[in-house]
Amino acid sequence: MSFGPPPSIYTQSTLAADGERKKRRRRLFGALAAAVAVVLAAGGALAMSLGDDTSSAARQAAAPSPDAIRQTTERTPASPEGRVVVDHYEEDLPKESDPSPRYAPGTWATGKVLAKGIGTRIVGVKIEAGVDDTAWTLQLDGHLCATSGHVTVDGRTAVVVQPSKRKGTKDAGICDEVVFVDLNNGKKLWTATMPSAREAYVTNTNLTLTKGVVAVAWGHGSVAYDMKSGERLWNSTTGAKCVDKGFAGGGALLALESCGAAPDTTYRVQRLDPRTGKPRWTYKVAAGVQDVYLPSADPPVLAVAAGDTLVTDLITLDGDDGGKLATISMGGDAYDPRCGDRYFSAGFFGDLENCDGVVVGPDQVYVTSKDQSEIDQPENWIVAFDRTTGKTVGKLDGRPLEPVVPLRMSGDRLLVFRSSLSDIEPSAVEAWNPRSGRLTPYLLFGLPSDEEGELGDPTQSDIVVEQGRVFFAKRELAADDKHPKAAVLSVLGIGSAEES
Repeated sequence: MSFGPPPSIYTQSTLAADGERKKRRRRLFGALAAAVAVVLAAGGALAMSLGDDTSSAARQAAAPSPDAIRQTTERTPASPEGRVVVDHYEEDLPKESDPSPRYAPGTWATGKVLAKGIGTRIVGVKIEAGVDDTAWTLQLDGHLCATSGHVTVDGRTAVVVQPSKRKGTKDAGICDEVVFVDLNNGKKLWTATMPSAREAYVTNTNLTLTKGVVAVAWGHGSVAYDMKSGERLWNSTTGAKCVDKGFAGGGALLALESCGAAPDTTYRVQRLDPRTGKPRWTYKVAAGVQDVYLPSADPPVLAVAAGDTLVTDLITLDGDDGGKLATISMGGDAYDPRCGDRYFSAGFFGDLENCDGVVVGPDQVYVTSKDQSEIDQPENWIVAFDRTTGKTVGKLDGRPLEPVVPLRMSGDRLLVFRSSLSDIEPSAVEAWNPRSGRLTPYLLFGLPSDEEGELGDPTQSDIVVEQGRVFFAKRELAADDKHPKAAVLSVLGIGSAEES
């Protein structure tokens, strides 16, 4: 049986005492300054390579419409030295020994606000050094069930909620309320109830956005809404032989359909017209595949688990007709696409698009390797594959005890987070061009030593780069058993020291 999030009532966090907050902030600033000072004092080798490597095509591109999905190209900050611009804490949390943590799905950033989903609410925190102020709090009608990383150009997104009004009834776990939110001010723009969604739970509900459309699927049905009005555009027929298991959005809308009953389930992927739900093309996944993820809709890339529950191959498709381009083998234990790893209760909060070890660009597919055991060797590396041929076109090595994590595309470059526990080298966000081999540092910083392991782990925290800042946001929150009343860091944001 599928269950919703823990039924405990979440209360809004109270502010920590001023003295404690100032101490925490001083520790964070101290960690950043100490880490970066070492590099700058050593001659500034990293800083010397700074430069605006933004492609001319990206700079000259026409401004997209407000309801298009945001795909920002980052500019190199004026200074690589990082400073804290967000450090948000939560209180009144369950203890670490409690089997039900406070789930915190969803992290979004605009130019002025970092928004974080926490339990039954979304909190907007001001992005400003020296300030720990909540800009707004949007109390939802129940627990968050599904979120999407997609944000419109003008700063809107959607979530799915489990209404608390059903608490204590047989339908308590149903997730059927869609809420469209303006992240700049925290206001609900519209709310809709999903039709015939009696089998939509936190374990199977998937949400995505594409231009002008919000789409939700739950393995037994699906529905799409117009972004502007909240009006229903279309919904799938329940009881059909093939049903929508989930969607991937962004520049296009892909649907993953499952056909037949287990253990003989087969899958197919369709590119849909977002306004009508009608398929433009269909790709049939080979029989024997146990699971499918959709790390990218435009261009279309599938991650398939052939004969196993772990991803064995990436399949690239032609976006125009759905024809197969290449198969990229994950090489047994060689690569770590990290599909479905965000929550140990696999499938929570809409995991279909989330392969944290895979980033897809217009021409390349980037995949991280598994961590290595040799101490004097790179902790891991990222390999760039040609999307059309599947051949290797570049490799970025991490360093000993300093793994690299692919984050997202920024124009024609890959943004990478390099984690460091060293007192000599700071952690960093860098941009990699696989064709030229150029690695451009964006931000250099230190993470709190007692938080680095969780904040820098993409399976435990969201890592979001937006408008010259990087944000680390935990997906689960719990208090220390020894200090159950102490405030817990939930979001840490780093910006440039010379940010105006």
